[in-house]
Amino acid sequence: MARIAGVDIPNKHIDIALTYIYGIGRSAARTICEEAKVDPHKMANELSQDELSKLREIIDKSYKVEGRLRTEIGLNLKRLMDIGCYRGLRHRRGLPVRGQRTRTNARTRKGKKKTVANKKK
Repeated sequence: MARIAGVDIPNKHIDIALTYIYGIGRSAARTICEEAKVDPHKMANELSQDELSKLREIIDKSYKVEGRLRTEIGLNLKRLMDIGCYRGLRHRRGLPVRGQRTRTNARTRKGKKKTVANKKK
């Protein structure tokens, strides 16, 4: 099992296996394979040490992945919350940030439904 950017790469086609690294999607994986001159349909365990080192080098110099990316995203959210902008307030309250409705259909952000009792007549 190959290890790139601190992640164990599964034995799949290398363009798919690279997507297991946080911060690399399908298109970025294909670009990395082209840059390293590696066949994207080659299985991960068939790669030579030379090819693996090329992939590692390209990812290290060109992409922000795993811990560095998570840290940057976390700091960006913290900055939004600290300056008190609208997006920061929505993050702080755990509500949808990008203009979605909240009267219904916001369960992913809001969590499980909390039932409120009716007022007695």
